Amino acid sequence: MPSVAFYTLGCKVNFYDTEAIWQLFKNEGYDQVDFDEQTADVYLINTCTVTNTGDKKSRQIIRRAIRRNPDAIVAVTGCYAQTSPAEILDIPGVDLVIGTQDRDKILPYVREIQESRQPVNAVRNIMKTRVFEEMDVPDFADRTRAFLKIQDGCNNFCTFCIIPWSRGLSRSRESNSIVQQAHQLVHAGYKEIVLTGIHTGGYGDDMENYDLTDLLWDLDKVEGLERIRISSIEASQIDDRMLDVIKRSDKLVRHFHIPLQAGDDAVLKRMRRKYTTEEFYNKMLRIREAMPDVAITTDVIVGFPGETDEMFRNGYELMKKIGFSEMHVFPYSKRTGTPAARMEDQVDEEVKNARVHELIDLSEQMQLAYAQQFVGQVLDVIPEGEAKGREGSGKLQGYSDNYIQLVFDGSQDMIGKVCRVKLTEAGVNESQATLVRVLEDQLKSAAM
Repeated sequence: MPSVAFYTLGCKVNFYDTEAIWQLFKNEGYDQVDFDEQTADVYLINTCTVTNTGDKKSRQIIRRAIRRNPDAIVAVTGCYAQTSPAEILDIPGVDLVIGTQDRDKILPYVREIQESRQPVNAVRNIMKTRVFEEMDVPDFADRTRAFLKIQDGCNNFCTFCIIPWSRGLSRSRESNSIVQQAHQLVHAGYKEIVLTGIHTGGYGDDMENYDLTDLLWDLDKVEGLERIRISSIEASQIDDRMLDVIKRSDKLVRHFHIPLQAGDDAVLKRMRRKYTTEEFYNKMLRIREAMPDVAITTDVIVGFPGETDEMFRNGYELMKKIGFSEMHVFPYSKRTGTPAARMEDQVDEEVKNARVHELIDLSEQMQLAYAQQFVGQVLDVIPEGEAKGREGSGKLQGYSDNYIQLVFDGSQDMIGKVCRVKLTEAGVNESQATLVRVLEDQLKSAAM
């Protein structure tokens, strides 16, 4: 049996794409082996290019695959492959470079290379691609949440970001194909679906009279689906129609990830973000009005070129005032090829690090304060497995619909079911709870 090994760098979308490529190999009779433990006939590295470090790490992994088995076919896909195919083909031992499209052609190329042993550069101009590449993932190793990719690409061109050049412009997946896939996932036993994409909230930008709000209502009708989560959405994409879904849909979870990136208008402008701090703040108020107790998490870039202490302070105060339930904090890092990397007033690394620590402290305070509001309340959680590092202790962990990580005593057969628990003690990264009851008794295996 021929074997294939995968290595994925970067974001959730890349992990989804790798799973989809694995389905293609599986259908051809391939066996999947561990990248580092066994030798494979084909190595596929799915690369990331969001930072310069992403490029470097991708090159290291490609070289590692070539060393593992010099006779294997080494194929490279993903964002770094899309933007720098020549750089990758310069690495002796690389057989195939294919970017962030045409993934369905990987197997024909592999067969061709097996016969000719000639390296192939199959990367095309991504900017000309206008159609979403259909690739289904019927099953995930993480048994409780299924990811469903609905969109690819981005039209925003923020000054710090290379992604439009590696993923192309925004293109949406046909709605009937998404709904059909949702039914399949529910049939396979999943209770929660996470809608994902490169710019998920931009879903429908390239369609006539159909957008994310319409899709959410269509998914709301899928029987057996308990939870719909959106991986990330821009504040500007949450309009009145979307607020109405947020208010009325029983399936949309009480959690939104809405990137702020900076809390000062001058910095936002230089980043080419399309909102002001006031617009962002008011939108958060409206979301909370539509969905009380909602958890809002965010991304923040610290030390963007030209960010003064005063601008940073403005941001700190705004974040505190909004009261996020968690912030992902990143120091700004120069990405070659982006306008921000060429800006004059780069911020000193030490200043950046000090600011990062301040915001991480703030994030932890807010995370704790958010969880504390729910002490004594009953929440629904779908346990994902045993509590990490405490296997065999009888403790399970999983996220509530409003994104609080809960740990409670329970048995293995509860994994993947909706459990009702009472939050007893709030913590920063996880909170303690006690089981009230399991909401449904048919096992996952019965549903499969």
